[in-house]
Amino acid sequence: MTHRIDRTARGFLFDMDGTLVDSTAIVEAAWGSFGADHDIDPVTILAFSHGRQTIDTVTHFLPHLTGDERVAVAHALVADEVQRTADLSGGGGDGGIVEIDGAAAFVRSLEDLGVPVALVTSAPRDLAVSRMQAAGVPVPDVVVTAEDVPRGKPAPDCYLQAAELLGLDPADCIAFEDAPAGVESAVASGAQVVVVGDLSSPVTEGLDRLPGYVGVEVTRDSDGRVRVTG
Repeated sequence: MTHRIDRTARGFLFDMDGTLVDSTAIVEAAWGSFGADHDIDPVTILAFSHGRQTIDTVTHFLPHLTGDERVAVAHALVADEVQRTADLSGGGGDGGIVEIDGAAAFVRSLEDLGVPVALVTSAPRDLAVSRMQAAGVPVPDVVVTAEDVPRGKPAPDCYLQAAELLGLDPADCIAFEDAPAGVESAVASGAQVVVVGDLSSPVTEGLDRLPGYVGVEVTRDSDGRVRVTG
């Protein structure tokens, strides 16, 4: 049988937005408001911001602000997204937050096998946890967020730290990503990378990809590694 993916690993590293959780409506609304406030095309903002820390996006588009001013703008943006998440939690796809197809079941299957799992996101911790809970996706014990690393994606820091916290070499981990900055980060860390969704760019060339997690199976090999097929 031919699989789209057939890999073995000891640990699993997941990006959040676009990889486990679909929060498109909230992200577009928040950055749309930011674009309107600063006369910047939201499409341009979204093309840059996906997978990156909020402060990095603010710095990119508002370089004339002081450091403190940029931090204040970033904090306000995150607070706006947290509130929008709370307002739309349980939206069931009606403008709310939902899982990427099969994500919750896939993460639970890994947890049931006792496999080390980490969430690796550019979102702040409160926002990450609230979005995962709203989508019904289990929050792993290991969570690496914007506050935890000196450099955000596309730097590899977050994936390197997540693998270290799992007690694993990055090469023994599979990282699931959907954004250019995130894919670049995961590749640079040395992890095995699987692209979730339809992202197509030079950084994805030669990488495995999945449209979602429905039909993806995990089993333990004789040496204790976990085989992922789908």
